[in-house]
Amino acid sequence: MIQDMNSPVTSVKIPVIDKRILIIEDEKVFARAVQKKLSRAGFKCEIASDLSSARDLYETQSPDLILLDMRLPDGSGLDFLSDIRKKMNNETAVIVMSAYGELEDAVAAMKLGASDYLKKPVDLEELLINVEKVFNKSELTQKLTYSTKREQHAVEGVAFLGECPAIMEVRQRVEQISRLTQATDTVPPTILILGETGTGKDVAARLLHGKSARKDRPFVHVDCASLPKDLIEAELFGHEKGAFTNAHVARTGLIEAAEDGVLFLDEIGEIPLDLQSKLLAVLERRTLRRVGTTQERSVAAWFIAATNRDIKSLAEQGEFRSDLYYRLNVLSLFMPPLRERGTDILLLADYFASQTARRYGLKETSFTDEARQALVSYDWPGNVREMKYLLERVVLLNGGGEINSENLSLGPSPQAGQISSRLPGIDDLTLDSAELMLIKQALERTNGNVSRAARELGITRMALRYRMKKYNL
Repeated sequence: MIQDMNSPVTSVKIPVIDKRILIIEDEKVFARAVQKKLSRAGFKCEIASDLSSARDLYETQSPDLILLDMRLPDGSGLDFLSDIRKKMNNETAVIVMSAYGELEDAVAAMKLGASDYLKKPVDLEELLINVEKVFNKSELTQKLTYSTKREQHAVEGVAFLGECPAIMEVRQRVEQISRLTQATDTVPPTILILGETGTGKDVAARLLHGKSARKDRPFVHVDCASLPKDLIEAELFGHEKGAFTNAHVARTGLIEAAEDGVLFLDEIGEIPLDLQSKLLAVLERRTLRRVGTTQERSVAAWFIAATNRDIKSLAEQGEFRSDLYYRLNVLSLFMPPLRERGTDILLLADYFASQTARRYGLKETSFTDEARQALVSYDWPGNVREMKYLLERVVLLNGGGEINSENLSLGPSPQAGQISSRLPGIDDLTLDSAELMLIKQALERTNGNVSRAARELGITRMALRYRMKKYNL
């Protein structure tokens, strides 16, 4: 893989500071009451009592939201909305306030792009809720639009460099899956991407997104391992106001934020067991319930999951739901570890080094024969990600030019003889010594690769690192 990108989209909480609201209303008492209510919530408000002053304030203040009355002394609010949409080519959010009998005008305003309309008399609490809802939706839309453009730009040029059989198989599978994702009215099958940390699972997910009919729609990257355990359900599914302590406003979850785009569940093996059944229900029924409500909401997202763990073995051991594993594993994609890609290692090294040199205007890079041998001999426990950042650091410190093995400072990969020591006999085994023996044997079999050893032992990488520190390995 040749590119690594960060997740673009997270849940949005809107700061109200510097949000400007233009209140176009000729009933002065009501207008001042609205201004007072919204100002207390942190918004900056201006009042216009007629269309003439509204146009002046609109041009000088550039409001983020307009509260628009339909009946004004010098004309219709509908005319004002039409003017700013057509003549000024503006998409400012608008909430229409209409009295009884003005429903046709309100409908016409919605067709011109108004965000919402409220019937008079307007309840001020309801008005505040609607204002916050409009800003939340607007901000989320802007973030997703920016994210989509960034993803499209980032995916341009993303490719699977290399000619080894394993990477050729990945290319073929990506093309096969992309042919299944061209229909815009059908949800593609769930994809499970497998592979060690740093092999490029997230890049593969973005490439699948970019080759599908959903490429212009959101891509939401969810790192399941980093979600706080006590809030993971609310983060994924969203919550209603008052659903739990500090839930002061309703919040859209990451599944809903993906809309009809892609939801990428990275490190899905870290999702707690009690939440796996709820995720399975979403995949099966294509609906979800926010925390704190019984209302069903439809789900249109395409689900792509990834993990560096052997979740099939975890399912057999009861540590991962087998039904969820089968539901995720409709189509799978395996990302090969870098150490198994042969001369692709040199191809990638040349690419990362030259890319860094060009980006920072440094001398053209090259590797000595000893450096190239060191690159091929090294085990690369962090895979492509490790290589990318190692070479970026080396090129920057070296100023480009020729790179030798001393610059790389890779050292020999851990060998079995370096890890092993005398193991206790069966008669003097204690629980700790038995655990130590199993860990050493797993590390020997995997040449010191912690991730692979952890999978063989059926524990997490963090748990294995804790035990290695405990036994001074």
